[in-house]
Amino acid sequence: MTDPRPTVYVETYGCQMNVSDSELMLGKLAAHGYDAVDHPDGADVILVNTCAIREHAETRVIGRLGELRRNMKPGAIVGVTGCMAQRLGPVLLEKAKHVSLVIGPDGYRALPALIDGARRGQRASATTFDLEEHYEDFQPRRFDNVKAWIPVQRGCDYRCTYCIVPTTRGPERSRKLADVVRETETVVAEGMSEVVLLGQTVNSYHDGESDFADLLRAVGAVPGVRRLRFTSPHPNDFSTRVIAAMATVDAVCEHVHLPMQSGSTKILKRMLRRYTREGYVECVDRLRSAIPGLSVTTDIIVGFPGETDEDFEETLSVVRAVGFSEGFTFKFSPRDGTPATRMPAELTVPDEVASERLATLVATMRAHSRVENMGLLGRRCEVLVEKEARRGGDLVQTRTRDFKTVLVPGDASMIGQYLNVELTGTTGSTFTGQIVSERRPLPMAG
Repeated sequence: MTDPRPTVYVETYGCQMNVSDSELMLGKLAAHGYDAVDHPDGADVILVNTCAIREHAETRVIGRLGELRRNMKPGAIVGVTGCMAQRLGPVLLEKAKHVSLVIGPDGYRALPALIDGARRGQRASATTFDLEEHYEDFQPRRFDNVKAWIPVQRGCDYRCTYCIVPTTRGPERSRKLADVVRETETVVAEGMSEVVLLGQTVNSYHDGESDFADLLRAVGAVPGVRRLRFTSPHPNDFSTRVIAAMATVDAVCEHVHLPMQSGSTKILKRMLRRYTREGYVECVDRLRSAIPGLSVTTDIIVGFPGETDEDFEETLSVVRAVGFSEGFTFKFSPRDGTPATRMPAELTVPDEVASERLATLVATMRAHSRVENMGLLGRRCEVLVEKEARRGGDLVQTRTRDFKTVLVPGDASMIGQYLNVELTGTTGSTFTGQIVSERRPLPMAG
């Protein structure tokens, strides 16, 4: 009787790059005889793919490792991968005795061999950077059959003073354009029509010959690519060439996620973001002038060392002026090893002050979104069905080209289809809609 194939469970935390890395790991292990499972109980191998951006993320993972220990199958191999693994390295093996493997983002090629070693009692930490590693020969096992996350760049050279990414993912390096196009052709052949290009500062992409504008044009020209997105760009890297490509490549969606982090030039300088308040707003204006109807979302940190009430008011004023469709907002979280942790103690913003600012920022952004979304009711637009809605009730979750979420009547058989819908209601953040035949586009932003 043939022994059953070993099973692997991967639990993913953090950004889309981590999701993509999990897909790479599953693909690598599938090629070595493993079957993926949806739950950790009973799995032969459990991998926790981690984030290190904020302290809360690491604390949550430590707690989760304890939960897994109580319920895991006897003899199961537990590994921690990703950014937290890279940051802590062998220290994590000391903190969690039931963890056998600690593997950074450049160590996944050795994963099958390291698991085999763990079965023989060998605990290992693999956290060496490999500046040539792009996993070109891996066949990812994708979680999503609707859109494909395609990494085009690894690492980051910007070194913002609050950010741990250069430490956990190393210096910036880009894949060859031809390799990205090849992967795009593969995912289209598998039935996916939306592609999301990934990089820490994705629009700084350059493979030595081609820049991000060339990449957008090449990927957008692949037959079958109907929607093209990218995340996350840096305001400094929106060259005239890149904006022109965004405006003229039909597949590029009318949405940009453009991290601002602060609306105060003083704080931006302390963050080492390398642009001013005025420079950020000018970047948004250039994008919207070239791309009618562009939706802009952002990331903002409050409570950065030295942020005064006046600095925070400057952030609020930019939020009001730009009119972000949505924002991901955070209190500053110091990360060991970053320059922000070495700033004078008197610059520390009390937690209660940061919490109050965060609440004010969230309320300001939600108020704008509510007004904007109410003004869109009655409009008709194209949506892509992504998945069944969490709330159930025979609804599916769909997405407009400008990244608005619309719940419409339907079932799982509709996933991956494009529909024309009329926006009939809004909660302030998401929409409800009805399927129609005639399409009227969303109005221009602003």
